[in-house]
Amino acid sequence: QWPTLDPFLFCVHHRDDYPPGNDELGPAASLEGRMIGQDFEGIDGWRMYHGQRVPGFPQHPHRGFETVTYVRTGLIDHSDSIGAAARFGRGDVQWLSAGRGIVHAETFPLVERDRPNPLELFQIWLNLPAEDKLAEPHFAMLWDADIPRVRHRSDGGALAEVTVIAGPLEGAEPPAPPPRSWASRPDAEVAIWHVRLEPGASWRMPAVHREGTLRTLYVFDGEGIEVDRTPVAVSHAAVVRPDRDLELASERGAECLVLQGAPIGEPVAQYGPFVMNTEEEIHQAFADYRATGFGGWPWSSDEPVNPPSEGRFARHPDGVLERPAAG
Repeated sequence: QWPTLDPFLFCVHHRDDYPPGNDELGPAASLEGRMIGQDFEGIDGWRMYHGQRVPGFPQHPHRGFETVTYVRTGLIDHSDSIGAAARFGRGDVQWLSAGRGIVHAETFPLVERDRPNPLELFQIWLNLPAEDKLAEPHFAMLWDADIPRVRHRSDGGALAEVTVIAGPLEGAEPPAPPPRSWASRPDAEVAIWHVRLEPGASWRMPAVHREGTLRTLYVFDGEGIEVDRTPVAVSHAAVVRPDRDLELASERGAECLVLQGAPIGEPVAQYGPFVMNTEEEIHQAFADYRATGFGGWPWSSDEPVNPPSEGRFARHPDGVLERPAAG
């Protein structure tokens, strides 16, 4: 879990080397010694998290913010209280605006029976301003094929590639965020970029000219980078200047995540899955959830999974079914 700056609330990097799956799409391995329901120990390189039979996070509520889930490897099955469902991963991004309240489940189906099921993802929590905290919930999928990449090669041929999840970059426009998102405001300067540098590659990250914008860089893989010749080691973060171009370079190769945005600048009151502006609003969120269940839970299981043969898809609350171009 990485520390974040306003307007971001939370950023966690999950990496689990799951074994082959069983008939229920859970691990074909003993669960002995794990605290099922609270398994975060990383025994054998993987975790069940809150899952009972399938790894992941059974149904739980949110209010007042957004989750941006970027899955680099593996699959997630999503189900929620507004009727949306999905299987996504392998480069896809799900953008879920909880607004006034949503319940969702995120399970990690181990669909491969005869080989391991590695999973790697980022989940990022992006705050909502007070005027949008009780907006209608919104579900959106950003399929891998629709997310633009910016590529540059150094004189020696090494590649720098930037996956543009949010925030325009060098003419690349990513899919639109939810309409009430802080990221939907051009003056908020919200950006989420995944930067991959091959050994010997470099990339000049352009300046942002809105005063007060914050930019944080997280080095999560490889051998570290240099930011204008200042080294940043792997598993470290750096708050970097947004008001001038910065050269990112790596002699031995690295990957990093850039989170950028103008601060919302409002009080934050957070308790568990709810993020509001005051303690009274947190109490009201709990009361509303107890009274309404944020629409109830329309699924037969608290940790739903799709059939093993199901491909990547999204079924929206209005019943519209979509699949990525790649199938």
